[in-house]
Amino acid sequence: MMKLPREGAVADGAFLYPVRVYYEDTDAAGLVYYANYLKFAERARTEMLRHLGIGQERLRADSGMVFVVRRSTADFLLPARLDDDLVVATRLTGLGAATLDLDQEVRRGEAALVRLAFQIAAVGPGGRPQRLPQTLRAALLSLNETTKMVTAHAR
Repeated sequence: MMKLPREGAVADGAFLYPVRVYYEDTDAAGLVYYANYLKFAERARTEMLRHLGIGQERLRADSGMVFVVRRSTADFLLPARLDDDLVVATRLTGLGAATLDLDQEVRRGEAALVRLAFQIAAVGPGGRPQRLPQTLRAALLSLNETTKMVTAHAR
């Protein structure tokens, strides 16, 4: 397993973000509480954007655009425990006019612990869908240029 920098890195068309499990992440059974995997995934998405040169606060200040989760699913396969070193792998699987589809997997070594899928929507100040700027689209597509993209349409 490669040693990742704290801010994450891109490899094989995915953004890889390291996470260590702390005591506060666990439940009474000593396992990572299920909702914390959503937090790990959110951190990885934020760091992926930062890695691409997209600060979410700057994006909001400049364009009024923010990202919201429109849809999510999670498959919990194996538990993580205190002090585990995990990696959240984030892959762009679809890009629509105002949405992006992401698959995220939380892994410990080669073992997949949780598989998550998200549809993220870009919305403007009034909460209405807002088209993704071309520079943002290009940055997102640069993550996995070798991966065939699925263009998402309004569902």
